[in-house]
Amino acid sequence: MELRVLQYFLAAAREESLSGAAEFLHLSQPTLSRQLKDLEDELGKQLFVRSNRGISLTEEGVLLRKRAEEIVLLVKKTEDEISLAEEAVAGDVYIGAGESERNRHIARAACRLRSEYPGIRYHIASGNSVFVMEQLDKGLIDFGLVYGRVDSLKYQSMPLPCPDSFGVLMRRDAELAAQETIAPEDLLDKPLIVSSQEERDGWPILRQIAPDVSKLNIAATYTLLFNGSLFVEEGMGYAICFDGLINTSGESNLCFRPLRPVQHTTASLIWKKYQVLSKASQKFLEMLQKIC
Repeated sequence: MELRVLQYFLAAAREESLSGAAEFLHLSQPTLSRQLKDLEDELGKQLFVRSNRGISLTEEGVLLRKRAEEIVLLVKKTEDEISLAEEAVAGDVYIGAGESERNRHIARAACRLRSEYPGIRYHIASGNSVFVMEQLDKGLIDFGLVYGRVDSLKYQSMPLPCPDSFGVLMRRDAELAAQETIAPEDLLDKPLIVSSQEERDGWPILRQIAPDVSKLNIAATYTLLFNGSLFVEEGMGYAICFDGLINTSGESNLCFRPLRPVQHTTASLIWKKYQVLSKASQKFLEMLQKIC
């Protein structure tokens, strides 16, 4: 399977038209059709459904598109690192992170470093820990910001200062908004909006509220809190989340109340063990270590 053909495949999937893809690639349509048919024959699977209105991906085609995008990005990342190896410090630093005020440390390190090395570019991919670990394991990002225990056999890590505190995001007219803090028993009968990662990790924060999580009223889950906050604004319920992620000042109709007793968790920056970092990534890591 050639990289060039994967790029042809991605262009066809993006354009949803062989003629449009051929024009974009500066190829004749018969040439592109033949290359894609050879790819299907090589894989033994049909990748496109062809009709008079254009083309669409089959289930196998959707899977290949995901993998092909990752392969093409990884090849480009590798080429850039090699081509810049003997030049001045420049290039791309890829970071995966969830929503957290701790990301400010990353931003601060990047900003300070940019004054000295303006040729470094930063790319932040947002997602929960599952997304971050997948991207890191595939080599698509250099660093990941995660919470909880770190597998020291696979990753090197650096804890970031100032742990995040859990609390409850709610409307200002909600029943619990008059309280300064929220106790576990206050939430037992309330509709809750929680991180989908909580479910994957076995509901650690919710078990502080009720040992038997099945007795809680979980109304919705979110991956990124901004979307969860929209459910809160519309009156769906109370979101369990970190402090400082949603603006609750000024004219916002939302407010945040910390949990009682206080629940903390610490973020760590991780990178693959034995990974050879690019010059740009190494400089970023050194700056972040200095700041932290």
